Amino acid sequence: MVVAINKMDLVDYSQDIFDRIRSDYTAFAAGLGIEDVRFIPMSALNGDMIVDRGERLDWYQGPTLIELLEAATTSHVAQEESFRFPVQYVCRPQDSANPELHDYRGFMGRVESGVIAIGDAVTVLPAGRETRVKDIQVMGQSLPSAFAEQSVALLLEDEIDISRGDMIVKTGELPNVTKQIDAMLCWLSELPLDPRRKYLIRHTTRDSKAVLAGIAFRMDINTMAHRAAEKLAMNDIARVSFKLAQPIFADSYANNRGTGAFIVIDESSNNTVGAGMII
Repeated sequence: MVVAINKMDLVDYSQDIFDRIRSDYTAFAAGLGIEDVRFIPMSALNGDMIVDRGERLDWYQGPTLIELLEAATTSHVAQEESFRFPVQYVCRPQDSANPELHDYRGFMGRVESGVIAIGDAVTVLPAGRETRVKDIQVMGQSLPSAFAEQSVALLLEDEIDISRGDMIVKTGELPNVTKQIDAMLCWLSELPLDPRRKYLIRHTTRDSKAVLAGIAFRMDINTMAHRAAEKLAMNDIARVSFKLAQPIFADSYANNRGTGAFIVIDESSNNTVGAGMII
């Protein structure tokens, strides 16, 4: 986490004020379990410590903001991740005049995490059918493998009924297939979360109707204390449970951001009213 302490020009580039802010935030972050926090004093108005170092913060010996961001590793290399491929679209040209496209069936989407290669054994969810990857294509060109955040089309050795919202994973690396989730939820709507209403949970490329099963607690963002709550107002953060009409294929957010996150949609307005991280 990078904490850019801006507007240092308004306090005459005071190191004492910077140190006080850093000390307060370090204590706050420790309560959240955040260990690696980098602090940078800067002045966006004058350009100090953004790209160039400037001449007014000579007491700070660390990198500039751009240097720190360019040197940061991506989230997908922090830990070894299981392969997750939510299917966005099934490509079936069915061109009888072209032998290569006569029975073409490509499953298109983005690799949310992990790596896949031609010949790897995979399992299709929710059916649970197993097969192997026959080819990996991008713009008609074959690739030996694909990795996280790459958009590709997967061709499988066996004909399996697959549609948007299904997920292809490596055999032996199955996510949790569930119709109930526990999560930390941030409520974004001016209308409170209503336990009597049905909402739509959008998780990767899969949508499912959902109802609130319970609110374990609401978090006081100033003290991190847990408070009892029967409803959530705008900007409230709480631990909640949802019951789903259709199963989703989820990992905890701590292990996989792509399959551990979801949004809540109001079906009547189609507005995004909440965002959650699965526990």
